[in-house]
Amino acid sequence: MTAQAHPAPARGREITVTGIDGAGKSTLAARLHQALNDAGHRAILVGKHSTEVPMDEELSDYVDRLNALVYRRDARVAQACGDHYWLLALAAWYTLQDQVVIRPALAEGTHVILDNAPHKILARYAVNPEVSTRLAEQVFAHLPEPDLVIYLRISAREALARKGSFTSLETGHSGDSGEHFIRYQDTVLNQLRKQDQRGGWLSLDVTGAGRDEVFKTAAQALADRLHLSV
Repeated sequence: MTAQAHPAPARGREITVTGIDGAGKSTLAARLHQALNDAGHRAILVGKHSTEVPMDEELSDYVDRLNALVYRRDARVAQACGDHYWLLALAAWYTLQDQVVIRPALAEGTHVILDNAPHKILARYAVNPEVSTRLAEQVFAHLPEPDLVIYLRISAREALARKGSFTSLETGHSGDSGEHFIRYQDTVLNQLRKQDQRGGWLSLDVTGAGRDEVFKTAAQALADRLHLSV
């Protein structure tokens, strides 16, 4: 009598949240992750500091070291390295994260909520005159398209009011005032609009919207588009 092979699990779904700084991406991503797990789904939340590779300590250590180079560096050193270096470093980070964390999770049927997706990185480089937009698009082109992109639209001024404080990176290193933040984020917002116009994104105007309202709309989209009830 031959043993019956177990069917492969259904592929997990990748859901990403994008928008300018202060739009509420991390808040929504964390809430969707919790809701999926509470509803009985298997789901992981992947962000810019996610470095754990299940069952592989050596890979986890390597991912953590790359994360430290990309995200936990001195600001002065970061600026000295130059924009092309950081574009390629970020491409390496997203590639490694996709290869050893995201793809294996999806293959085993686990859903992935991706906070800090590359869309905002591409928008930032599209307004950087020192780096070719084509180059920026090429180094991220191999990453698979998510099953759902949730785009949180908000004005730069309201985003600033929500954040209160900001980093030099969030002004494009153009200055340290709120107006510098607003001007830079407006240019990034314009580039995200262009990406959104290509179609397929769930575009949510979150201006003046409460967290519960945003979550309910996003959760309904998971049910309607991906058949994931939360």
